[in-house]
Amino acid sequence: MRRPDGQTGRREVTRREFVAGSLALTLGSVPLLGAAARLPAGRPGRFPLGIQLYTLRDLLKQDLAGTLAQLARLGCQEVEFAGTYGHPAGEVRKLLDRHHLKAPAGHCDITDVTDKLAQTIDTAKALGHRYVIVAWIPDELRTAEGYRSIADTFNRAGAALRKAGLTLGYHNHSFEFASLEGGQTGYDILLEHTDPALVTMELDLFWIRKGGQDAFEYFRRHRGRFSLVHVKDMAADGSMVDVGAGVMPWPELLTAARAAGVRHAFVEHDEASDPLAFARTSFAYMKQVAIGA
Repeated sequence: MRRPDGQTGRREVTRREFVAGSLALTLGSVPLLGAAARLPAGRPGRFPLGIQLYTLRDLLKQDLAGTLAQLARLGCQEVEFAGTYGHPAGEVRKLLDRHHLKAPAGHCDITDVTDKLAQTIDTAKALGHRYVIVAWIPDELRTAEGYRSIADTFNRAGAALRKAGLTLGYHNHSFEFASLEGGQTGYDILLEHTDPALVTMELDLFWIRKGGQDAFEYFRRHRGRFSLVHVKDMAADGSMVDVGAGVMPWPELLTAARAAGVRHAFVEHDEASDPLAFARTSFAYMKQVAIGA
């Protein structure tokens, strides 16, 4: 996904994956509704209106206070951080409180929950987080053995975070769904080897589809393992578009997410040409299908 400090070191990899995935996958090769037909009918899932702030990273670097104010005016209720753009966490919290914004989660690197755990806990608490979400697994660890090692790391970090009143989570891309030796995927290894009491998952609904897997099946098979989702829409050609402008079946997906235990949904666009316009359009769509009590 991204570096939480807003740098581009990992984005170049993700962008290559995105382009490669767009060429390799066609609309017909990725399930649209999957298990949706087997899910009980019902109202779409209802969530607070949220956004992953990486979408607005350039604006936030230029004007953190003003950009948060604009999000609040658009009706945003929750934000998910990917770094604090050079501002102390206490200062950022005052801005959140001023605009009645909640920040239930923030993204970080693996080293932030191993080598810098105390600092990570302090920052998370200052911002009002409940979830600390690891956003990336390095290339060299994307083997069956590497994923099992990561799962052990997550369990240890999750235990320490739980003592501090926080929950560790993991945000996926598409690479976790590639088949490994033995036929398992990295994501399946993480689900199998992490303790549900210590580690939750933030399912990125764009990237699981890009990885050729069915979010409905994961919600059905692993109820209770997911606390958050990223709501990112996909056009027929595999590109990322405003939420509601693509082919993703959002009412069904969000209903399934809610039934599986998800309580926070953040819209996101990795490379929005006009981030505030994206937020405005995507919020308007989400208000139709997924917002409210």
